[in-house]
Amino acid sequence: MHAEPASSHVWTFFRTGGIDQVALENGADLLALAELDQELWVALSCPVKGLELDEKTLALIDTDGDGRIGVPEVISAIRWAGARLNDAGDLLKGSEALPLSAINAGTPEGKILLAAARQILAGVGGKAEETLTVTEAADTARIFASSPLNGDGIIPASAAGDGPTQALIADIIACLGGVERHSGVVGVTAEKIEAFFAQLAAYGAWSEQKKAIEVSILGGATEAAFDSIKAVRAKVDDYFARCEFAGFDARATGALNRDEADYRLLVSHDLKLSGDELAGFPLSRIEAGRALPLTDGVNPAWAAALGSLTEKAITPLLGAGKTSLGVGEWKALVSKFSAYEAWLGDNGGRAVEKLGLARTQEILGGKGREALAELVSRDKALEPQFKAVTDVERLTRYFRDLRSLLHNFVNFADFYSRDRYAAFQAGTLFLDSRSTELCLRVDGISPLAAMSKFYIVYCTCTPAGGGSPMTIAACFTQGASDYLFVGRNGVFYDRRGKLWYAVVTSIVDNPISIRQAFWSPYKKFIRFIEEQIAKRAASSDADAGSRLSTAAEAVAADKPKPEPKKFDLALITGIGVAIGSIGTFCAAVFAKFVELPSWQLPVILVGLMLVVSLPSMFIAALKLRQRTLGPILEGNGWAINGRVKINIPFGAALTKLAALPPNAKRSLEDPYEDKAAKSQRRRIVIILVILLAAAVWIRLDHNRHGHYFWESPAAQAPAAAPSK
Repeated sequence: MHAEPASSHVWTFFRTGGIDQVALENGADLLALAELDQELWVALSCPVKGLELDEKTLALIDTDGDGRIGVPEVISAIRWAGARLNDAGDLLKGSEALPLSAINAGTPEGKILLAAARQILAGVGGKAEETLTVTEAADTARIFASSPLNGDGIIPASAAGDGPTQALIADIIACLGGVERHSGVVGVTAEKIEAFFAQLAAYGAWSEQKKAIEVSILGGATEAAFDSIKAVRAKVDDYFARCEFAGFDARATGALNRDEADYRLLVSHDLKLSGDELAGFPLSRIEAGRALPLTDGVNPAWAAALGSLTEKAITPLLGAGKTSLGVGEWKALVSKFSAYEAWLGDNGGRAVEKLGLARTQEILGGKGREALAELVSRDKALEPQFKAVTDVERLTRYFRDLRSLLHNFVNFADFYSRDRYAAFQAGTLFLDSRSTELCLRVDGISPLAAMSKFYIVYCTCTPAGGGSPMTIAACFTQGASDYLFVGRNGVFYDRRGKLWYAVVTSIVDNPISIRQAFWSPYKKFIRFIEEQIAKRAASSDADAGSRLSTAAEAVAADKPKPEPKKFDLALITGIGVAIGSIGTFCAAVFAKFVELPSWQLPVILVGLMLVVSLPSMFIAALKLRQRTLGPILEGNGWAINGRVKINIPFGAALTKLAALPPNAKRSLEDPYEDKAAKSQRRRIVIILVILLAAAVWIRLDHNRHGHYFWESPAAQAPAAAPSK
C-alpha cells in the first residue's frame, strides 16, 4: 500500500454529534472534496428512494443505476456542475431558480448550455428576470413541441415530408413497436429502422424458398395439406404406438383400449361426439399390427379431422380410394413434409410477415430507406442542442438539490441545525401528548435498530383519503413510555403537511430519560402489586362461582348441605402469633427510627430511594450516552461512516411535550372530579403528616427529658456505685 498525497486545501471542521465534521463554506471546498479522506465523510452511501429529496435529481446522480449514491458519484456531480458555473460555491445556496448569469459561458459546454437555457427562457415567455426553475427546464414536451426533429434520436411520422415515408414509419411501428418521446409522440430510431429492413430481407428470402418447396410437394395446396397432418399427428402417432405395444403383449390390449368403466363414466351424462372427453380415447380399436381405418370404426370426435387428412394429404399423395392407413404409409406421408416444416421454423422475418410479400417487395424496391437515413442524419445534427437542453434541466436540479444532499452526506449539518430538517426526516408524529421530529421512512423493522439505544416506535401510516401506506420509525427522546403500546393510534404530518393516520405496530424498548428511569422501579412494583391483586381477585371470583355452582347442584338434587368446617384452633393461634410478631417488629423499627437524630431522617429516606433507583438510572444514563442514529439509517440502506450521537439536550429538542401556550388562562375546577377519592387522598396525606410530626415531637421530647414519655424516669437513672 502507498500513502495518499496530502491535500493542499485548508479544511475547516466543526464538532457536532460527537464527531468532527467538515464544513462546506465555498466552491473551493466543494471542488477539493475528492482530496478529503473518506474516513472524514459522515456517510459513504445513501439510498435514492425514501429521502426528502427529488428522486429524479438523485437518479441523475446515481449514474450506475443501482439505487444507491456513493462518494464517487457525489464528487462526479459536483465536478460536472462546477465546470458549468462561474462559481461552484453557488451550489451551496440551494436556490429554487438558476440565474443564467451564473452559467460559465467561457467554456464550450457552458456556451452551448447557456444558448439552450435562453431558448427555454424564450419559450417560457412573460418573465422579466433571467432565471430558470426546475419545472420550466423539465418541460421538454413544450420546448420541442414546435419541431418534429430535435436531436433526441426519435423520428416521428410527422418528420417525413411525403406520404410514402410516413406510411413506412407507420409500418415499422406496427411491426417492431415505436419509441415514445417526452411529449407522448411515438416514433422510430435508427436501430429500429435497421432491424426492420433486416427483417424485410429475411422475410423476402424465406418467401422465395417457400416457392421452391411448395412446387416439390403440392404447390399452393401444401400449406393446407400440412395443416391437416399437424392437426392429427399426435393422435395418429399415439394410435400406432398402442398397436405396437399390443403386439408386444396381448394382455395389454384391454387396457390400451380404455377400461369399460371409462365408457360408463362417459355415457353417464349427455354425450357430445365432439367433446374433449371422447377425444381423449384412441382413434380406433387397438389391435396388434392393425392399420388405421379412415372412415369406418374411427373415434367420432376425430372423424372430421381424418376426413380432412384424407382429402388434403392422403388422396393427393397416396392415391384416391384409401380406407385405411398403415404405419409405414403414415411415416412416408409425414416425411414428405419435413422440408416444408423445417422452412416454417426458419422464418427470420416473422416480425414483418403481417405486411405480406407484396408490401415487402414494394418497400425493398423503393427509396424509403434512403429517406429515413436522411431524416436520421438531420436529427443527429441537432443532438448537441437536445443534449444541452437536457443538461439545463440537470444543472437546475443540481443547483437546487446538491446543497441538501451534501449537508446530509458529507456532513450532517442539516440534522444538527434547528432551522432545517435532515433529508432522512420524513415529518412529525403526534402521539401520547407529545410530538417527535425524528421520524424516518423505513421498509420495515430492522434488526440493527436496537443498537441505536433509542426508544423506537414503528408505525404504519395511511394517508387521509386513502392510498398506499408507508412505515415510519419514530424515536422518542422525552417523556415516559407508560402509555406507548402496540395498537395505539396517532397522526403523522409529512414534510409537505399531508395528514397520515398512524398506528403503532412494534416497539424497540430503550430508556427515554433518566427521570423515567428514576421512577421506573416504583412503577414496576405498583404494576406487580396490581397484577397480583387482579390475579387474586380473579381466583377468588372463580372459587366463589364454583361454590355457588356446587350449592345450586346440591339444592337441585335435594342433597343435604355439607356440614360447615370447624375452626382450626391451632391455625387461629398461629395467625395470632404471626400478627403479634409483626407488630413487635414494627414497634422495634419505629422505636429505632425515632431514636435517630432529626437531620438523619430525610437523609435515610433519600438514601433508600437512591438504593432502589440508582441501578436503573445508571443503566439509563449509559444507554442515553450511547444513543446514535447510525444503526437506524443503516437498516434503511445508508452506509454511515461515524457515530452520529444524540446527546440528552439535543434529544430533548427532537421531542416536544405538551405545554400550555404562553399567557394561557387555566381553571382547576373539574366538574367531573372524583371528590370522594380526592378527600380520601387528602386524609391519607394528613395522617402521614401527623405521624411524621408525632415522630419529630417524640424525638424532641426524648432529647429534652432523657427518656421517652412511656418510660419511667427511674428506669433511666444510672445504677448506684457498689460500696467498698
